[in-house]
Amino acid sequence: MRLTGGTLDSNGCVGFMNDVAQEFNRQLKGSVAQLRAQLPLAKLTYVDIYSSKLELIINAKSQGFANPLDNCCGTFLPYVVMCGTSMQLNGTTIHGSSCSDPSTRISWDGIHYTEAANLWVASRILNGSFSDPPVPISGACP
Repeated sequence: MRLTGGTLDSNGCVGFMNDVAQEFNRQLKGSVAQLRAQLPLAKLTYVDIYSSKLELIINAKSQGFANPLDNCCGTFLPYVVMCGTSMQLNGTTIHGSSCSDPSTRISWDGIHYTEAANLWVASRILNGSFSDPPVPISGACP
């Protein structure tokens, strides 16, 4: 399967999928606000995973990661070669092999995040950076 750049946004991500995720999050945040009004004794925290992952992608290099579009295992350009497989292209074998240092990559296989990227996102969730209200998890429930 050949990938084309027509649907990619300025970050190299599939634009319409990000639009759907942002709309979902907008509606979810609104629903959480409604629940807070209906259940004033409940403690509800909205966590925006999308924004944390987008920030990591946009600021990958300053956060110690390689190019966010370079996954650790497999390749997507010019053709999709999944991790652990290979294909012939004009007499050349293209391997979907893995990188030597996954701790510098955001994406393992173009879909799943690496352990290092997941730890980066989790630390922002735990410290409240992407939460509403913006409270560290340790202070969310007194």
